[in-house]
Amino acid sequence: MSDVIYSINGSVISVRNSLTLAMSEMVYVGEKKLLGEVIRIDDDRVMIQVYESTTGLKPGEEVVGTGNLLNAVLGPGILRNIYDGIERPLQQIADEQGAFISEGRSIPSLDADKKWDVTMKIKVGDKVREGEIFATCPETSLIEHRSMIPIGVNGTVVKAVENGSYTVNDVLAVVQNDNTGRQTEVTLHQQWPIRKPRPILKREPISMPLVTGQRVVDTMFPIAKGGSSALPGGFGAGKTMMQHQIAKWCDADIIIYVGCGERGNEMTQALEEFSELTDPKSGKPLLDRTVLIANTSNMPVAAREASIYTGVTIAEYYRDMGYHVALMADSTSRWAEALREISGRLEEMPAEEGFPAYLPSRIAQFYERAGYVDTLSGSKGSVTLIGAVSPQGGDFSEPVTANTKRFVRCFWALDKSLAYARHFPAMNWTDSYSEYVDDLSHWYNQNVAHDFLDLRAEMQEILHEESNLMEVVKLIGSDVLPEDQKLTLEIARVIRVGFLQQNAFHKDDTSVSLQKQYKMLKTIDYLKRACSQYVAKKIPVSLMVETGIFEKVIQIKYEVPNDKIEMLDEYPAKIDAALASIA
Repeated sequence: MSDVIYSINGSVISVRNSLTLAMSEMVYVGEKKLLGEVIRIDDDRVMIQVYESTTGLKPGEEVVGTGNLLNAVLGPGILRNIYDGIERPLQQIADEQGAFISEGRSIPSLDADKKWDVTMKIKVGDKVREGEIFATCPETSLIEHRSMIPIGVNGTVVKAVENGSYTVNDVLAVVQNDNTGRQTEVTLHQQWPIRKPRPILKREPISMPLVTGQRVVDTMFPIAKGGSSALPGGFGAGKTMMQHQIAKWCDADIIIYVGCGERGNEMTQALEEFSELTDPKSGKPLLDRTVLIANTSNMPVAAREASIYTGVTIAEYYRDMGYHVALMADSTSRWAEALREISGRLEEMPAEEGFPAYLPSRIAQFYERAGYVDTLSGSKGSVTLIGAVSPQGGDFSEPVTANTKRFVRCFWALDKSLAYARHFPAMNWTDSYSEYVDDLSHWYNQNVAHDFLDLRAEMQEILHEESNLMEVVKLIGSDVLPEDQKLTLEIARVIRVGFLQQNAFHKDDTSVSLQKQYKMLKTIDYLKRACSQYVAKKIPVSLMVETGIFEKVIQIKYEVPNDKIEMLDEYPAKIDAALASIA
């Protein structure tokens, strides 16, 4: 007797008295063959989450199990593509069906007709193991695709093709297990369950920063390759813009951008921007090393929950080739809302603010898939996760933000008051933190300067002192402060406006190298020390401000081109000359 639909509750359906369906099995539901997944099995009922719209579905329609878990299809052709939450290619759907996705259409994730120029790395008689690279092909102008022996396949190559043009479905090799004699056909593509992390040899210690070109990140609150970061902020605080900037300018090899439950117009803007951008390192299109997963707020809510796992599975696949991958999830709050909605339909007992009790463990499972690792292919790769969080009303104590904070080591708190004051990135320097600084100190000492982190600590101390002084200033004004504290306020303003504030639309300020960041810090530090000497001589800070030297240092970010940072070496003399005019 076949399994049929018994009840329908939004995206959750039930089947009664099934003896064939297994937990987490992928199924096809109804006459349209909607994609679904078994999420709960009770005594007499199986609950299935459907990843497409259930409009028009009715009781009595057949449910067919596939015997497989919900998988992502992995192979050449993923880059440059735009997928929905369950890895359906949206551009191909648009070409075939128009602007709206019809239910049940099974369109392959990878182009089955396109031929790839394959170079084989193995031959008949070779011993191969799981995860080993057996073939390569140029996937885009920037990225070489390294096809790997599927997980669980070990043995001797009994058949291998010559170099040539092949599709993702062509059999390129046959591997025979030495113990069982079982033969496995190997193609350019493979499948992997999205909720299961891909295996690795071992995790490596965090040791290298993900350089983003954003001063407030690289200098103040760095994130490591293989690290994880939360980017919380209220509506209008600049989360999406911040993620766009990091995606454009960070030194990761591959970028995966997951638009999870965001507004459709915002996602459209992201897609259009990425398609027009040029990779700053190579001059080629940025899309040649980018994957976009778009699951907007008007798409089925269950697929929103899956989109995060689809993205991180693709990230792990490219990590296993030996690439450094950065994944932007925008936003994990919408993903958590999808969990809450599905949990409600399952009539589970709600926890804080209606979220399911397992919310913390799901957030942990996602962020734990970040890491810098030794891969099965014998190379090193990393997945860096940056998750935007959208707390309602900007309340960082709500469950998604609070639980995310437990599982990440980097917290970039965006402040609406800074955003409204047109200070971007609107990252609050008192609420934000990074626990990677000590792990990265050796790298900074070797690759930037031995005193880089000392300068960073000094600037943070000045900003902290400013926040304390502002409490006094609000009460009684700045005129009553001693001259050394007035100087602290002026130097803090230079740091805030001249260093932390960054213009994404200025050619020299949109992204800044670590060497320029270091020289900017040195210049600000020299200004502070030089002015301190004049304060010791009882010269008022107001006279120093009138020379215009503070404004000149603030304008460094615009006046010193990124390809001429040696101009910064001239600024100590300019500072001395300006201050000497009042002596």
